[in-house]
Formats: sequence, structure tokens, C-alpha cells
Amino acid sequence: MGLDFQQLIPSVPFILKGIGVTLKIVLLAGVIGFLFGILLALFKISKLKVLGIIADVYTSIFRGTPLVLQLMIIFYGSPQIFGTQIDPYTAAVSAFAMNSAAYISEIIRAGIQAVDKGQQEAAAALGISYKQMMKDIILPQALKNILPALMNEFITLTKESAIVTVIGVTDVMRRSYMVGSDLYSFFEPLLFAGLVYYLLVIILTVLGKAVERRMRVSD
Repeated sequence: MGLDFQQLIPSVPFILKGIGVTLKIVLLAGVIGFLFGILLALFKISKLKVLGIIADVYTSIFRGTPLVLQLMIIFYGSPQIFGTQIDPYTAAVSAFAMNSAAYISEIIRAGIQAVDKGQQEAAAALGISYKQMMKDIILPQALKNILPALMNEFITLTKESAIVTVIGVTDVMRRSYMVGSDLYSFFEPLLFAGLVYYLLVIILTVLGKAVERRMRVSD
């Protein structure tokens, strides 16, 4: 097949520097998406129908269109919309956070609705406010139940972050492509990039299972 992985060795540190870029985008987008997802979930279960409609429309749009399209609209459309060019890093975090929030909101909504309604009735009978009930009683239980689904969403976000290469962010994928261009051989660096993403997913999976075990022990 004419493969030569030895020629890739000098470029390995350059590609690995992209891990930091990938993790910064994923972590920041994950946190923002999680917080926004909680807000959307609360909108969906709100007694105010207009809030539920807003949340459902938002979720429908971001779940019904490709993430790469959302990313490109934010980045390439920003000069027309805002009158200035958003930098690639900000565009990536914004797109991933908004997209992730749509999926996370559905996960959290399902988790909240799975909590026994009797606990809400008991809290109301004790005079506990809705805000305090959600913060101290309902959400902690819901999050414990949906942790595997949240972890899966975070893993998916890590893999999908590779599409930032289309707007020039120098993550692992972009750097491997640049190395392939220099070497006139793309298979080896792209295969190495695949290995990096695979190892990141394995690490996240192990961490997620460790957290699950810790939370089961706390029960």
C-alpha cells in the first residue's frame, strides 16, 4: 500500500497540540450547552405555554439541521448579521453550545419528568418554593438518573468537534490535514487523528463510569 508511518513521527507533537484546542472548545461549549439546556428544559415543563413553544421551536431547529451547517452560518454569516467577522474559536463554541443545548434539554426534561410527582406535591405541601424545589430536590435526582445520557452527549460533542476544521480552527483534525498536505500523504496523519479521538472517547467513557459508580455508592 506504500504506507510510511515513520515520516509522520516528526509531526506528531504538532498534531497533539491540537488536543488542547479541541478540549477547550468541547469543555466550554459543554458547560454553556448544559446550563442553557437546563433553562430550555424548565421552559418545556413550564405552565406558561409560550415558554414551552419557544423551547420546542428552538429544539426542533437545532436538532433538525446539520451541525456543520449551523457552524458555517454562524461563522460565514456573521459579517452580514452582526457587521463583523466572528473569530473561528467563538463561532465553534457558540455553534456547539447551542446545538448541544437542544439535545441536553430533552435529556433533562425526561429526567425531571421521571422523578416521582409525589415529591413535588410533598414539597409544595411543606411550603417549599418552586425554585428551591427544583434546585434542591428535583434536579439533583434527575441529573443522577440521566448522567449516562449526558456523558454520551459529551462524547458525541467531542467527536463532532472535528468539523471545526471547515472554518480553519487548528484542532487535531485540521493539524493532521495540514501534515498530510506537507507530506503529500493523508492516510497516515488522518489515521493518527482517528486514534487520538478514539483515545479521548475511551478516557471520557472511563471517567463517566467512575462518576456513575461514585454516585451509586452515595445512594
